[in-house]
Amino acid sequence: MATESPPGEPGTAAPTFSLPATDGRTYTLEEVRGPKGLVVIFMCNHCPYVKAALPRIVRDARDLAELGIGTVGINANDSVAYPDDSFERMIALSAEWQLPFPYLHDASQQVARAYGAVCTPEFYGFDSGLLLRYRGRLDASRKDPIPDARRDLFDAMQQIVQTGAGPDTQYPALGCSIKWKDE
Repeated sequence: MATESPPGEPGTAAPTFSLPATDGRTYTLEEVRGPKGLVVIFMCNHCPYVKAALPRIVRDARDLAELGIGTVGINANDSVAYPDDSFERMIALSAEWQLPFPYLHDASQQVARAYGAVCTPEFYGFDSGLLLRYRGRLDASRKDPIPDARRDLFDAMQQIVQTGAGPDTQYPALGCSIKWKDE
């Protein structure tokens, strides 16, 4: 079911984490940040919105790295109920797409809850002090890419690097709901 993200609260500090990655390492928030900021992407393997966005996610992560912005992907989906989102499948997706950022597994779902994540893909843009300046979408595309769509995330992060402030208008992310474990 498609879910839309709520607006972010500008100035909120990025919640810390320490999570295992598909490359065999464990990463903390401090290790994935760039000198000028950080993009946190809640994503997964099976979501058609993520699958459609992957080429643009990879492109933007590479372009953001040139601006000094780190990127990290986090999968918090219940992999028992959704085996396509298992850690083993995350490793395969990371290799297939040659993700230019760490892809982390949030098996406990505590990190996703700390961020208030609701859907995949959902993008959080933090400034150099790791304060939230953007929460929303990659671009206007949904399951089908829109040719020459304005790069909302990239443009927002470029503005954050230049001015320290996020854009006044931020569009919500739309994607598959995060698959929470039964409590």
